[in-house]
Amino acid sequence: MAYYKVNKDICIGCGACMDSCSEEAISITEEDVAFIDPEKCARCGICASLCPQEAIEEHEEEEE
Repeated sequence: MAYYKVNKDICIGCGACMDSCSEEAISITEEDVAFIDPEKCARCGICASLCPQEAIEEHEEEEE
């Protein structure tokens, strides 16, 4: 299953992803970048599609 992670080098902390998240899984850190809580994330990808900087990247979980 895929998961989403913020590229901190690209994120500008605008909050568009946080506002779009119905699971309240995204917060803006003290460094002004988004953080996605993997425990709360529904893995729907809406945040990634709405990020103006394309800073949210989809990754595939490694199989054990």
